[in-house]
Formats: sequence, structure tokens, C-alpha cells
Amino acid sequence: MRWWKVLGLAGIAGVASTGVLIARAQRTRQAYTPEEIRSRLHARAAQAHGRGHKQ
Repeated sequence: MRWWKVLGLAGIAGVASTGVLIARAQRTRQAYTPEEIRSRLHARAAQAHGRGHKQ
């Protein structure tokens, strides 16, 4: 098998695995209610503010 075929197959496998990871992350994000998201964002902002970062 030529090197360009192997490279092409590796690229296709990479794209497929990236799609799987994106879909999994999207399902995880959709599992949160708006209130949970808001509270997480407030907690992260408070943590960043406590470290001295400017918003």
C-alpha cells in the first residue's frame, strides 16, 4: 500500500473520531438545564475574578 493511501485513511479516521467526540460533547452540554449552565458560569466567573483576572 502506498504512503498516500495510508495517510488518506488516517485522515478519514481522524475526521470520524473528531465527529464522535463533538457529538458526545454536544449531548453532554444538552443535558444541562439553563439554570445549571448559569450557575456554572457564575462560579467560573467568580473563580476567575478571585484569581485577579479582569473580565
